[in-house]
Amino acid sequence: MKTLLSGLTGLALFFCIFLQASAHENHSEGKKLFTKHFHETLFEITGTAAFSIEVLPDEKEYKIGENVAGIVVHDDNDADVEGAKLIITHKNLETGETAPGAISVKERGEGLYIVSGLDLKREGRWELAIAVKKNKIEDRVKFILPDALKKPHPKGKYSP
Repeated sequence: MKTLLSGLTGLALFFCIFLQASAHENHSEGKKLFTKHFHETLFEITGTAAFSIEVLPDEKEYKIGENVAGIVVHDDNDADVEGAKLIITHKNLETGETAPGAISVKERGEGLYIVSGLDLKREGRWELAIAVKKNKIEDRVKFILPDALKKPHPKGKYSP
């Protein structure tokens, strides 16, 4: 029994060291991976790969409430980003005017931010810009609508 426990402990230690070395190797080579959790969502990695943004536009896969969108934010370690400031702009590409109504953002926790006042299915071509600021790191993404809604990436892992 003692030998079996020693063997299992050694095996567990080996796997911990192996996984830690693999994670360090991928991160040091610049191979960051970001997780997209759902199928029918918008997903993009920010310009300098500081964050990933996943926009949940409706209630098909994640029940967040009527007439609201969810935004999931991960950092470059693929961890949930809490306590960030999100600045969202939604403007018409033909007129340059911003969408009517106020957009409000409330943090729900575990990297999820709830956005009200954002209509992603407006007529015409729109730019949805999302800036994330956490501590001294700031980065942004842009989605062109409705094009981005027509070609969602499947859920999975993505690198910049």
